[in-house]
Amino acid sequence: MPKIFTVAGGDMRFSSLAAQLADEFTVYAAGFDPGIIKSHRVTLINDITKDLPEADCLVLPLPVSNDGSSLNTPLYEGTIPLELLLKAVKKNGTVFGGKISEDIRSIFEAAGFKVFDYLEREEMAVLNALATAEGALQIALEKQPCTISGQNILILGMGRIAKSLIRILSGFGCSVTIAARKYSDLAWAEVYGCKELHISELLYSDALSKSDIIFNTVPSMILNKALLKKCNVSCLMIDLASKPGGIDINAAEGLGLRAVRALSLPGKTAPVSSGRIIGNTIKNILNETE
Repeated sequence: MPKIFTVAGGDMRFSSLAAQLADEFTVYAAGFDPGIIKSHRVTLINDITKDLPEADCLVLPLPVSNDGSSLNTPLYEGTIPLELLLKAVKKNGTVFGGKISEDIRSIFEAAGFKVFDYLEREEMAVLNALATAEGALQIALEKQPCTISGQNILILGMGRIAKSLIRILSGFGCSVTIAARKYSDLAWAEVYGCKELHISELLYSDALSKSDIIFNTVPSMILNKALLKKCNVSCLMIDLASKPGGIDINAAEGLGLRAVRALSLPGKTAPVSSGRIIGNTIKNILNETE
């Protein structure tokens, strides 16, 4: 197992990750303003152009970059070019990141580093989905003027997040309907004890008008203006899918409907747990490759 890690950039998940890794390893951090990382064991790099040490492993955020050239640093006032981080890794070192584009991967692989996308790992995806589902429930509890128990829930999609939501909502005594395109997903919805509906039938069914809360997990536009007109005016809609999402937020607001775009929930609602999930995934990759 390597001895030196550098955690560069990211939200509170990665601040927490740096502190957690410091319990076992030597850890440096870059791309964070002073006071963000709450651990005296983590050495904060103030001037990345001068003080950047060579680490065995470089941990990049999720996503690594928002523009393809600079590091994603929401907790840092400055800008860090990705190519500057090539100096942060020892020869034959390892680079980890989330949602690594092919262009960014090629930058580090061309320098001779091993590159792993931790978001592609199943254990990471499953546990991240659970954290997302819990965050979505928190939003619902805060936004709804009544108890969640007994409400009619419509979930669009039947992936990991949807399955985590079913598990949680069933404990609240909710009536859950799954709308999906694949018949195999509808079969799983039946196994999970849910009502099932093919997405193509949404326009002609009463599922939208009867739903108290709608969770979207599909990263493709589903609830357009025509379908939104069928929703109950008191319905709460929470879009959990990555951009462009599956709910036309502007159209919903124009119709007087409540719609929330909830991105990167694990980093907002459970940064400590999410940091631990990322850290454990990285350790799993290192154990396998060694």
